[in-house]
Amino acid sequence: MEAAAGQVMDADQALAVAAAAGDARAFEQLYRRHVGRVHGLCVRLCEGDRAKAEQYTQDVFVRAWEKLASFRGEAQFSTWLHRLAVNLVLGEYRLLKRWISFEDVPDEQLPQQDAPAAAGEHADLERALARLPKGARTVLLLFDVEGYGHEEIAALTGIAVGTSKAQLHRARRLMKEWLS
Repeated sequence: MEAAAGQVMDADQALAVAAAAGDARAFEQLYRRHVGRVHGLCVRLCEGDRAKAEQYTQDVFVRAWEKLASFRGEAQFSTWLHRLAVNLVLGEYRLLKRWISFEDVPDEQLPQQDAPAAAGEHADLERALARLPKGARTVLLLFDVEGYGHEEIAALTGIAVGTSKAQLHRARRLMKEWLS
């Protein structure tokens, strides 16, 4: 099988083609291969709310099933699915107009740590991320963790490119301060 770019189709692409043709078992295999990563992304974008993240994860795969015909194989299936997840979660935030910028929340009013200190750097990182205002946390995760550019973040979130850059700069400074 050939992919759109003339390269041999990878396993995910082959499964996506089969699933788009109605093969439910192929879609189940795609689900099993990608559910962990999609759920992790949803947890991060939902501020650790696991119930909401679980719902979003299911919604992402329902939407993926509905839109499989639009997957053209120009990018990896995982990239297409990831973009679908980000668009779904951030789309709801846009609809609810819940974006919080740094200008909206003075430093002294940022959420403080309530939980007792947990062992390990991972727990420290998660606590520091949780302290960031929602908009700044989202920009930091999308840029530094997920690899989106400022133009893409602006388009996904409905904020200006300059706002994305400013939020990333401030988020990094705060994270460095809190993790030092």
